Amino acid sequence: MTLRSILFAAFLLPALPLLAQNKPSTTPDPTIKKMVNEISEKRLKDDIDKLVSFGTRHTLSDTKSKKRGIGAARNWVEDEFRKYSKASDNRLVVMQDTFTVKPDGRRIDKPVVMANVMATLPGTDPNDKRVFIVSGHIDSRVSDVMNATADAPGANDDGSGTVAVMELARVMSQQQYPATIIFVAVQGEEQGLYGSTHLAKRAKAEGWNLVAMLNNDIVGNSHGNDPSVDDAKHLRVFSEGVPATETEAEGRVRRTLSSENDSPSRQLARYAQQAAKDYVDGLDVVVVYRPDRFLRGGDHTPFNQQGFTAVRFTEMNEDFRHQHQDLRTENGVEYGDHAKFMDFGYLRKNTGVNLATLAELALAPAAPQNVGVLTAQLTNRTQLKWDAPTAGPKPAGYYVLIRETTSPKWEQKVFVTDTKADLTQSKDNYIFGVASVDAQGHESLPVIPKPVR
Repeated sequence: MTLRSILFAAFLLPALPLLAQNKPSTTPDPTIKKMVNEISEKRLKDDIDKLVSFGTRHTLSDTKSKKRGIGAARNWVEDEFRKYSKASDNRLVVMQDTFTVKPDGRRIDKPVVMANVMATLPGTDPNDKRVFIVSGHIDSRVSDVMNATADAPGANDDGSGTVAVMELARVMSQQQYPATIIFVAVQGEEQGLYGSTHLAKRAKAEGWNLVAMLNNDIVGNSHGNDPSVDDAKHLRVFSEGVPATETEAEGRVRRTLSSENDSPSRQLARYAQQAAKDYVDGLDVVVVYRPDRFLRGGDHTPFNQQGFTAVRFTEMNEDFRHQHQDLRTENGVEYGDHAKFMDFGYLRKNTGVNLATLAELALAPAAPQNVGVLTAQLTNRTQLKWDAPTAGPKPAGYYVLIRETTSPKWEQKVFVTDTKADLTQSKDNYIFGVASVDAQGHESLPVIPKPVR
C-alpha cells in the first residue's frame, strides 16, 4: 500500500476549520498540553516488559514463533497499533512494510525478510501533503552482533524508543491533524540501519512531502556511567549542520553566509527545544551540534542522506554497561539491557517532547516558500520577502525570527501579516528566519532566507 492510497481514504474526513485571522496566541495549546499529560508511565513500563518477554529481538532471530524472536515482537506491536486504531474511530492505518535484505558480508549472513511496523494517522486536509515521521527501532542485540539466539532484552536500546512511538500513536490518534503522522518501529538498526534506509528510500521514491523525522534511540535511562552521572532533567537532540545532500552551489552560499548552523535539521532541533520548554515540565532539550554521538549513527541518518530533515533524541548520559552487552555479572557489576535499569518517569518526559514537537508541527501551517533577503541595494536595513504556502491551513501571519550571529537560539520574534518585512536590524549583523503561524500560535519550521535581487 502506498502512502498516496492511505491518504486517499482520509479525504472523506472533514478538514479542520480555518482559524480566525488575528494575532497568534502566545500561550501553549491546552489540547497539546492535555495530550502530553495523558502519556502513561505505567503503559510505557508494561510495554517494555512485554518487548523484553520475547527473549531476543535480534534481526536474524526467529520469525515463526508466537512467543520468541523478532517476528513475535513485530506482530505484537502491530496488534497494539490496531487496538489504538479501534479506540480512535479507526483513524490509524496499520501495516507491516516488508522488504528483503541480501547478505552484505558484514552483519547479514543470509537473505532476511525484514519489516517496519507502521501506523499512519492520515491528515484531514486532502490538499495538505505534509508528512511527519517518528520512529524507534524494535531490534536488539548482545555483545556479538551476529548472535541471534542469546537473550537480548533490549529494554532501553531500543525498547525505549519503540514504546515511546507506541504511546505517541495511542494518545495522538485521539486527535486529528491536517497533516499526516507516521508512527513506526523500524527493524535492522543494529545490523546496519536497514529498516530506516528502506523507509527513507521509499519516501524519496514515492515523493513524500516529508517535513520532519524524529528518531528516538536510547531515551529511557537517566543514570549514566563512566563517570557515574544521574540526569533526569536533560535530553540530547542531535542534528546535522551541513546537509548531506548539499550541492556545490548551496555550499558556496553556505560558506559565504557562514550558515552551517542553520540547516533544516538544526532548525528542527531548536524547534524541539522550544516545544519542551512550552509543554514538558522539568526537562530541557540540549541541542548538540553534531549529526549524532561521536563517530556513531542512527535511524535518522538515512533520512538525512535522502535530503530530509531529521534528528535524533537520546538520553543525556548513556550507561554502556547496559548497551550491547551479554547478560552477566563481573566483579559485582551486572551487565545487560534490562528494564530494571531504566527510569520510566524520564522516558515519559522524553515521549512528551516528541508529542509536543509533532503536534505543533502537524497543526501548524506549512512553511513559507521562496524566502529571500533583498540585496539589490546597499543598506543597513534588512528587507525580506516570501510566498505564502500553497496548501494546508492558511496562516494567520508570519513570524520573522532574529538572532545575533553568535547566538545559538532565536532571540526576537516579529509578527507580520504581509509576505514581506522591512527591518531595522542589519543583515550584516543578524541571522533571520521566517515561519508561518496560525491563530492558535502553532508555528512551522523556520526557513532561512536566500540572497535575492
